[in-house]
Amino acid sequence: MIATVRACFAALILVAGLAAMPLACGPAAAEPQAGGIALASHLAIYDLKLANSRGKRSLEAVRGRIVYDFSSACEGYGLQFRQVTSLDSGEGKTALSDLRATSWEDAEAKSFRFNSQNFLDDRLVENVDGNAERQPEGVAVKLTKPERKQFSAGSAVFPTEHMRDILAAAHEGKTLLQVTVYDGSDNGQKIYQSLTVIGRKIAPNERKPTDAAGNQSALDNLDRWPATISYFEKSEHGGEQTPAYSISFELYDNGVSRALVLDYGDFAVAGDMTSLEMRDSKPCR
Repeated sequence: MIATVRACFAALILVAGLAAMPLACGPAAAEPQAGGIALASHLAIYDLKLANSRGKRSLEAVRGRIVYDFSSACEGYGLQFRQVTSLDSGEGKTALSDLRATSWEDAEAKSFRFNSQNFLDDRLVENVDGNAERQPEGVAVKLTKPERKQFSAGSAVFPTEHMRDILAAAHEGKTLLQVTVYDGSDNGQKIYQSLTVIGRKIAPNERKPTDAAGNQSALDNLDRWPATISYFEKSEHGGEQTPAYSISFELYDNGVSRALVLDYGDFAVAGDMTSLEMRDSKPCR
């Protein structure tokens, strides 16, 4: 079950830029950054519940909360993340996971710093600290925890860079995007192949959300796209693979994401955005 919670973190950390920016006189457009895609600062809270359960690892219930504090600046993107989740497998068997993570990704996607701790029933079971640098020959990763290690992540993209790539693909009318992703999860040593399926654009006047996103006037005039990202463990072997997990959501034109569903095959968890605080970002000079 620990691996499941780590996978949940890996998926959610990729959903960067979940809000629009306000000013004292009203909401303002986000500042364009590298690649012309503008993300904005926000604090979002998600309540978690079991969406469905099937298969051998079925669950009776899932309860939890995510606090997702994302900051966007001309220099790059910061994230402070905490997820507390209670997993009930039935017959009185429950597990409490508490995941805490921070990261920084520079605006040009040249460097990525990450740190995370995962507690299971108040016991520290994973502690990861490291950084990754994009060099001419590929992405070089250096870990200091859980052990000192160096390796190459090849041509992988970083989490926020991945989200900006999805937005760019949506703007171009593409329905599929395949990239390799490195996000520092799974002891900092996993590299994932990802496949994103982008659905038909939803116009501003269609299907008004009933969650916290629906209460933000800054989103009223923005298009959004339904998207599903499937993550596959990188393998040297060919043939068809089953994804380790997938995440579905609706992605607004400015990076806001809502209506999360995390699917692990045997069960799926829904994340309902119950609070969204939009924050200022300093204008680029």
